[in-house]
Amino acid sequence: MKKLIIAIDGPSGVGKSTLSKQLAVHFGYVNLDTGAMYRTVALAAQQRQIDAADCVALDAMCRQVEIRFIREGAGERVLLDGEDVSEAIRTPEISQLTPQFAACPEVRTAMVDLQRALGEEGGVVLEGRDIGTVVFPDADVKFFLKATAEERGRRRFLELQAKGVAVDLEQTIAEVEERDAADSSRATSPLCQAEDAITVDTTRLSIDEVLAVMIQGVDKVMSDGGSPTH
Repeated sequence: MKKLIIAIDGPSGVGKSTLSKQLAVHFGYVNLDTGAMYRTVALAAQQRQIDAADCVALDAMCRQVEIRFIREGAGERVLLDGEDVSEAIRTPEISQLTPQFAACPEVRTAMVDLQRALGEEGGVVLEGRDIGTVVFPDADVKFFLKATAEERGRRRFLELQAKGVAVDLEQTIAEVEERDAADSSRATSPLCQAEDAITVDTTRLSIDEVLAVMIQGVDKVMSDGGSPTH
C-alpha cells in the first residue's frame, strides 16, 4: 500500500504536535515537527546574536546548521548541530521570537527544502502552518485544526505551569493572539487553510476524540483513494 503524506496545519495551541506524534505512531509513520524546525532556527539565531531582520545572515546560518530528529520511544528529540535542544526551543521566549525569524523568506525557503527532502518518499506526518498550502500542496490527506484563542491560551498556560514556569493566564492568551496575527499576516507563506483540508475544531474535544476523527479521515483515503468528507 502506498505510504501517504499527511499534512496537519493550524495555529499554535490546537494540539498539532501531540496529534501528529500520535497519528504517526498509529500508522507507523515518521513524524516531522516543522514548527520545531523554525523554533530551532530562532534558538540558533539567538545564540549567534543574529537579528531577525538580517535575512542574509539567517540564510547563511541555515545553510551551516544541522537540524535533525531522533526517535525516542513514541516521541522525537530535536538536535541542533548534535545538541539536544528539545526543551530549549519550547520556552516562552523562543515561542515569541519564532514568528519573527519564520517571516524571513530565506529561512522559510531553507526549511521548506528540508521538509520536502525528509518527506518526499511518503509515510510521514508533517505539522505546521503552511504544510498543506506550500510545503506539500498535493499531500494525500490534509487537516486544519482550530480552537478559540482563549482555549489555546489556557492550554499553553497549564502546560507552562506544569513545568514550573511562572506565567499569567491573560498574558498567555494575549501572546497566543499576537502569534496568530504574526503568522496570518506575514508576507511569505502565511497561516491559511487549504481548500481541501478536513477542518477539526478542537476547542471542546479531547486529544483522543480529535485523533479518532483524524484516523477516520486517513483510513478513508487508504481504503478507497477518494477525498475525505470535509
